[in-house]
Amino acid sequence: QVQLVESGGGLVQAGGSLRLSCAASGRTFSRDAMGWFRQAPGKEREFVAAISWSGGRTYYADSVKGRFTISRDNAKPTVYLQMNSLKPEDTAVYYCAAKGDGPLYSSSDYYRGYDYWGQGTQVTVSS
Repeated sequence: QVQLVESGGGLVQAGGSLRLSCAASGRTFSRDAMGWFRQAPGKEREFVAAISWSGGRTYYADSVKGRFTISRDNAKPTVYLQMNSLKPEDTAVYYCAAKGDGPLYSSSDYYRGYDYWGQGTQVTVSS
């Protein structure tokens, strides 16, 4: 059974930091592209960041570029999202996602089409 379990969410003041973790099990995630998405109340789920299976390629939404960093440890296997300089508009439920990676993937392939999802972790940023 494939499982993605997020942790690390919570309440933080604007300007603060949080690190989200996503522990994976049930398949060979070391060969998977991994992504983070978020959904705020009343809004559609949106892409936040993604990382290739090797960690050699990373992608970010413009809204988080320069503030968030995605990384992974394939030995565990776990993917992380370091979030700095948090803003109230970052408040959302954050979801981890995975899909098989491919050598011919273009950058746009990392923004959508994920097959496996976690249950989400709440991040609340107060002003």
